[in-house]
Amino acid sequence: MYDIENDKARTKVAKVCKQAGLYRVQFSVFLGTLDKSRKDTLQLQIEELINEESDSVYIFPMSKNELQETVLLGQAFDKKLITDEVNALFL
Repeated sequence: MYDIENDKARTKVAKVCKQAGLYRVQFSVFLGTLDKSRKDTLQLQIEELINEESDSVYIFPMSKNELQETVLLGQAFDKKLITDEVNALFL
């Protein structure tokens, strides 16, 4: 989850989140499964992109059980999208 002032930095952070395999569930909120190494790499990439004086980035660890217990209201995301499974579509 982030609040980043600069449009260019915000776009780059979103891109590295997607490249890490995270799913965008809101404009500035991503969710997914990362091992420790990939989380550390993502953290370093984001630190290089943001202005630590004005921007905020939150990385919250969440277990599968905690995700399953999450309450979703309104136009929430589909929890089935957030899995450890590799999904592929062949055309």
